[in-house]
Amino acid sequence: MRLNVTVNGRPRQADDVWPGESLLYVLRERLGLPGSKNACEQGECGSCTVYLDDVPVCSCLVAAGQAEGRQVRTVEGLAEGDRLDPVQQSFVDAGAVQCGFCTPGLVVAAHDLLRRTPRPSDEEIREALAGNLCRCTGYEKILDAVRTAADAS
Repeated sequence: MRLNVTVNGRPRQADDVWPGESLLYVLRERLGLPGSKNACEQGECGSCTVYLDDVPVCSCLVAAGQAEGRQVRTVEGLAEGDRLDPVQQSFVDAGAVQCGFCTPGLVVAAHDLLRRTPRPSDEEIREALAGNLCRCTGYEKILDAVRTAADAS
């Protein structure tokens, strides 16, 4: 099938897509957007989190056919040109990026939290990021990054 989807504000097409292949695969392999990471392929780690029609989803669990005609925003789409989104910049500044595998999903989840709750409590931050696993940081720098991004807005 031909998949028509708007990604990061631009209409995109991917040909010869099997309707059951994951949106994650389409984004990374067919559309050349490697930001979302492929880790568990079961929706357990959050590394592949993207917005689908402004709702965060694990793109590994979304069949490509379900994305037909819809809006997708990836971690790459949070930045405006060369200017990082405040959440992205706060992750860099706080040292919340180590191996980087979990970072895209954490950034999207934190971005979504701050859209809904501009001044979240630590408990709200922890709950919003609970679906995202990190093996490197111990989470404290990630929490610092979200707090910093909240203060910047």
